Amino acid sequence: MPSTPPRHRQAIRVLALGLAGLAVLTALPGCGTGITRRTDTLIFAKAKDATRLDPADTVDAESTTVTENICEGLVRFADGSCRIEPALATRWDVSPDGKTWTFHLRHGVRFHDGTPFDARAVKTSFDRQRKPGPGQVFEFWASFFAPVLERVEVVDPATVRMHLKVPDATFLANLAIPSMSILSPAALAKHGLAIARHPVGTGPFRFVRWVRGERIVLERNLDYWDGPPRLRRLVFKPVPENAVRLLELEVGAVDAMDGINPDDVARVERNPELRLASAPGMNVGYLAFNVTRKPLDDVRVRRAIRLALDKPALVKAFVAGGRLGQAAINPMPPALLGYAEKLVDPAPDLAAARRLLAEAGLGGGFELPLWALPVARPYMPQGQRTAEAIQAAPQPLGIRVTIQSYEWGTYLDKLGRGDHTAALMGWIGDNGDPDNFLFTMFDADNARPGGGASNYCFYRDPAVHAWLTEARRTTVQATRARLYRQVQARLHDDVPCIPLFHARQLVAMRDEVQGFALHPT
Repeated sequence: MPSTPPRHRQAIRVLALGLAGLAVLTALPGCGTGITRRTDTLIFAKAKDATRLDPADTVDAESTTVTENICEGLVRFADGSCRIEPALATRWDVSPDGKTWTFHLRHGVRFHDGTPFDARAVKTSFDRQRKPGPGQVFEFWASFFAPVLERVEVVDPATVRMHLKVPDATFLANLAIPSMSILSPAALAKHGLAIARHPVGTGPFRFVRWVRGERIVLERNLDYWDGPPRLRRLVFKPVPENAVRLLELEVGAVDAMDGINPDDVARVERNPELRLASAPGMNVGYLAFNVTRKPLDDVRVRRAIRLALDKPALVKAFVAGGRLGQAAINPMPPALLGYAEKLVDPAPDLAAARRLLAEAGLGGGFELPLWALPVARPYMPQGQRTAEAIQAAPQPLGIRVTIQSYEWGTYLDKLGRGDHTAALMGWIGDNGDPDNFLFTMFDADNARPGGGASNYCFYRDPAVHAWLTEARRTTVQATRARLYRQVQARLHDDVPCIPLFHARQLVAMRDEVQGFALHPT
């Protein structure tokens, strides 16, 4: 959740539907005074506040973690996997040519404002992304749906039909991405762009209030079609510092948290009042090169920087020597279809790096601005320290790295405009498909000038574009796997980025929290 967009879009789902009764010691703002024992509220601490709560316009995991509990789409991922199952649609039919999808909608569902869910609501939510207003850029739509979805047709109140321009092997999985959640048409008409502060969906929790920088409060939807949550209230609390967040967890001010310093994992495990949830992460943390900016427009310079980095040392320092993750060779996790297992990282070699820089006319080195992640992300829990390690690595080559950063929302916006030269970033897979990594991060269609890019390297290669497009059009898995291996080989040669880590997902929680699950996305 790309992390994250589309930007590192999704991090973890707070699967609050499955949470059993809790014993929480806290003073919940706005809900009384003093320390009282609550059994119906979960306070989840995260590294940063949300940027916006319009799922269609949300490009960061901090926002998506919230909106997934408020809004939902036609289909969803099953618990514990990326298998697609019904949500607001109960079933669907596909035409023999793969270009017409008919969805049969769930009866009796209402939005949180009381208005009925129907086919017109689906069309309204999709059409607002298909024809955005002035100043609006719906990044997930532009990446995944604009190239393939021609129009949405209301057949009757309980049936909606989608007409594709071309067959798309990723279409159904992409519909499960949170950006395709259905919002109340009445709320959209009432709030307009301000829907980002007043989200109204059909999900298990209703939006109550958002005090920026302090808390986002949700309450359970007693009329939820899949059964009401056991929790009465779900609160997201931003606590920027990893160490401070852990202290709040230890004293019971919050009940669960993500963004754990690797050095603190053992501390959590030793504490009998805490538990640690860990699962493989469908993610990658990487160093993005803006290949349109000098001197990074020269592949020799990018290769030289790669030769200067000691990735095993980075893994040892920042993912506990492999216990909490592994070195990333390719920009997608090994578990995905078509992973290029034969590719290997070149060993660090400063002499070879010097030769490459001399060939590029930069034997004396150069200045390189590097943006450091301002928040802890599942794929990179220590962005500033990682940047400092990268800063030191090429110093022997005369490459003088200066580190800077921005507030998270600004960081994402500036990355999408291409204002950076080099930046730390990451991506958390949305749907378990390699297209979601490779197309999102490296296709020419996603290197949009002027804003809204998810290809933060601004890498444009005609062959890569052709291979990724062909992989979308065919449903033959062996063909798709071959094409994705070709893409990874080209990326390995061209070095638009340096993949760093595939990190494990980690969430620490109070021992009394039961039923919390980490989802692969």
